[in-house]
Amino acid sequence: MASGAEHKAAIIDGKAIAQTIRSEIADEVRLLFDKYGKVPGLAVVIVGCRKDSQSYVSMKRKACAEVGIKSFYTDLPVQVSEDELISKVHELNTNPDVHGILVQLPLPKHINEEKVLTEISIKKDVDGFHPLNIGKLAMKGREPLFLPCTPKGCLELLKWSGITVKGKKAVVVGRSNIVGLPVSLLLLKADATVTIVHSRTSEPETIIREADIIIAAAGQAMMIKGDWIKPGAAVIDVGTNTVDDPSKKSGYRLVGDVDFKEASKVAGWITPVPGGVGPMTVAMLLKNTLDGAKRVIQQ
Repeated sequence: MASGAEHKAAIIDGKAIAQTIRSEIADEVRLLFDKYGKVPGLAVVIVGCRKDSQSYVSMKRKACAEVGIKSFYTDLPVQVSEDELISKVHELNTNPDVHGILVQLPLPKHINEEKVLTEISIKKDVDGFHPLNIGKLAMKGREPLFLPCTPKGCLELLKWSGITVKGKKAVVVGRSNIVGLPVSLLLLKADATVTIVHSRTSEPETIIREADIIIAAAGQAMMIKGDWIKPGAAVIDVGTNTVDDPSKKSGYRLVGDVDFKEASKVAGWITPVPGGVGPMTVAMLLKNTLDGAKRVIQQ
């Protein structure tokens, strides 16, 4: 391997990989329409007017339009009752044109998130968060109908980059229900030896230094330093954090959970932030919606 001064990690271009996947999805959507006269449908339910949620949703709708997936949009006021939200979910469960249902998180405090997500039909759970889908993911020899989008995107990035997971030491930093926990289960299914590092782990750097594959999903800006990384390791950075940057028009810039500049001098492969995991999450949502539609339409 080149000396530290010369070495530069290979950049895993999530944007380019996601674009390739999206064009494959668009081809499949066209084939479905040509053969059956039907297209996949994705319903997005948003509660309240959080700016970040609104921008995520508009990005998802735009992505649907680009590949020919029909989007159904439900915008509910912040004070909507839990019962009203659940009855909306039930309505979408019975709509034959909807093959995927996504409730944009977080929900307002007065609504029980778990209760709402459990009401989504498992056959339309394109986010992969239904307890039955997560339960099957956790069990050997069982296959969930849908895998959570971000974890699935992380594994796809490794696959597209030609990185072997089987038999490798993988360290997942973070244990959230959305990324850390499911991505560790996916890595386990792919025959990696998995360790989870979290906020109560003592000396996390000593564990991370042993990893062939690092999935950083802690939500801590630039927490993982260059000298925490084993030379040649693959680094997938799920973090999206804002740090002040007076040189930017917005006054801030986005950074990951990994110190990209330092890590690039040591790692074998690394994802940038932005342009790494983010575009893959949306591509996997579209793929899950297509898969859900195919199960129904091709019956």
